[in-house]
Amino acid sequence: MPTKLSDSHALAQYTGSLVRRAQQRHVAIWLNEVSTEVTSVQYAALVVLRQMPGINQRQLGDELDLDRSTIADLVARMVRNGLVERTDDPADKRSYVLFLTATGKKQLVTLRPRVERVEHILTAALTQQESSELRRLLAMLLSGSE
Repeated sequence: MPTKLSDSHALAQYTGSLVRRAQQRHVAIWLNEVSTEVTSVQYAALVVLRQMPGINQRQLGDELDLDRSTIADLVARMVRNGLVERTDDPADKRSYVLFLTATGKKQLVTLRPRVERVEHILTAALTQQESSELRRLLAMLLSGSE
């Protein structure tokens, strides 16, 4: 029977396994340092809505790379929690436009230093150049570029 050390080493050759484990570490740190109520995806939505107020759900989903049902659930949860206001799109009555509420804006201000702390914790073992390179490589992986 293989040892745990050899299993870990064997899995380390697979990018997907490392990305999954890094994501699990990110979630654990997020819950400890940032919030148990606002997820990292919700925080990302708040950032996008601060930069692009009045976009519709589809556009927000595109920005976050989320499918229609996932973005609908995310927005509904954020509306329930008072972070986002959803109103009819004047240009398309079948669509909603989204705006941050005062609570959503306040959450952004409150959470930002905590989110930066997560970044620091996640990349503590890396130099600044290595952190930049990691982000560059992950962005390439996500874009499908070589």
